[in-house]
Amino acid sequence: MTRVSQLPTLSAILFLSILCSVNVSANSQELIDKGKTLYNQNCVFCHQADAIGKAGFAPSLSNPELLAIASDKYLMATIRDGRVGTSMVPYAHLGKEKIVAIVAYLRSHETLTHRSTEVDKQRSAQGDARKGALWYRDICSTCHGPEGDGYLAGSSGTAIGKAGFLNKASDGFIRETIKYGRSNTRMLPFYGSTGLANLDEQEIEDIITYLRTLNK
Repeated sequence: MTRVSQLPTLSAILFLSILCSVNVSANSQELIDKGKTLYNQNCVFCHQADAIGKAGFAPSLSNPELLAIASDKYLMATIRDGRVGTSMVPYAHLGKEKIVAIVAYLRSHETLTHRSTEVDKQRSAQGDARKGALWYRDICSTCHGPEGDGYLAGSSGTAIGKAGFLNKASDGFIRETIKYGRSNTRMLPFYGSTGLANLDEQEIEDIITYLRTLNK
């Protein structure tokens, strides 16, 4: 469930209504090429060529697992709003059409079945934040920082304890990421006997519930 920390402005409501009506998963080559140009003008400096990212600096935006579970709304709103308290600044000044084009370019890297709708419909986490705090401290803080501050705290992972992420990411999105990780990144899978930490379903629920208490 998306958390909203404050009432949205009229412009934000209009923008979100546009996000819900735009489907950029099937795009013309012209739109993709436009998006690539815009990406190279605005995003490449942090997210690198082909949106591959750089560990400890900026996440991969062309990662197949990310693109499979991230909705267009999630990607577009992140570009629009940025992430307060991180180096990801807002790009609302680009306007709707240019942001749509950038997302179309990112979508051109997709190799896995897109399933953001089913992921975002997963139930809200039902866990114990106190236990989640212990799991987070022992497992997640190594990369994401003690308070989820990410890169700016000198960590190698992204800022997952800030409102800019938590207000946009569904519990399903977080759950899938913890379970299955992101290939060719430092975010490894943590679920079950094949995962790095052999977490079970309930332990993952506890971690998500704890993350929701951070939201700063």
